[in-house]
Amino acid sequence: ESFGLSQSSISRKFMEESSKELEAYENRDLSGYDFTALLIDGKYLSREQIVIAMGITITGDKLLLGFIQTTTENSRAVKGLLKNLLDRNFKFEEGLLCILDGSKGLSKAVKETFGKYCLIQRCTWHKRENVVSYLNEKDGEYYRFRLQSAYREPTYQEAKSKLMAILNELEKKNRSAANSLREGMEETLTIHRLGLAVELGKSLT
Repeated sequence: ESFGLSQSSISRKFMEESSKELEAYENRDLSGYDFTALLIDGKYLSREQIVIAMGITITGDKLLLGFIQTTTENSRAVKGLLKNLLDRNFKFEEGLLCILDGSKGLSKAVKETFGKYCLIQRCTWHKRENVVSYLNEKDGEYYRFRLQSAYREPTYQEAKSKLMAILNELEKKNRSAANSLREGMEETLTIHRLGLAVELGKSLT
């Protein structure tokens, strides 16, 4: 009068179907998209690091492009991910903004893959949190607000001026925090240098 399906049968069926979907996802042709930006970052899932690539098209659509499972954000592994995108006709010759954290491996991979066609925008959230991590709680809150305010300035000159003022203060207060702010500062201001901080700063920094 009744029947049942075993848990193992359901698991097997799920694995078969999800494997097909994953294969199709990882082999999608990307030639029909006009990408202007590429975000790459590592996230942890069950203690495993997954490096994810997400593209942004000229119309503002976000599209997950691929991911790899790796122990660190090393350049060799990430270049493998980027090569897969190129094999799937990812177009970048008209210029590409790459939004990254401070990982040297990510930066090296995108520079070697895209060369003169890419500009790097360092994530201002990562930069801010890295700087304040060297400070006590009270100073951390104060400089977090100051840094956020600096990056919200509409022009490169105004933002750079505020950041330099903060840097000069930190030189006297905490050299480690100052060194963290100085490292890669120009790459945190790429959108400002392009004159697009008002239009795109909230989305692409």
